[in-house]
Amino acid sequence: MTKTIIIDGSNIYDIPSFYEEVNRAFMDDEDWKIGQSLDAFNDLLYGGFGKIKGKEKIQLVWKNFEQNREDLGLELTKAYYQNKLKSPEVYNVNFVEEKLSELENGTGKTYFDIILEIIGDHPNIELVDQ
Repeated sequence: MTKTIIIDGSNIYDIPSFYEEVNRAFMDDEDWKIGQSLDAFNDLLYGGFGKIKGKEKIQLVWKNFEQNREDLGLELTKAYYQNKLKSPEVYNVNFVEEKLSELENGTGKTYFDIILEIIGDHPNIELVDQ
């Protein structure tokens, strides 16, 4: 049996709101929430906590998908990386500058693209965009 989880994209307009919606959709039965981290989102999709208990089949319905592609797109992603450059003691500056350069020349992945890539790495999850 497939479990359906719905991401309501009308609640998403930036990175913090993406994680708020992910926590609402996946973690409402937990007394803790995942942080604003792509690694944490990936871990969530492996299951074992929240709505995904293991490798069961998941239909992930993402409403307002195309608007979120824009919301979490090029400009937001550039700002995300530029903000990391303000903390060179925490982040790998060369890596961040490389990601910014890739975005500038049209070959880089947006935050939205990275999210889709993470979802795609979980074969038990079928993404349905609406």
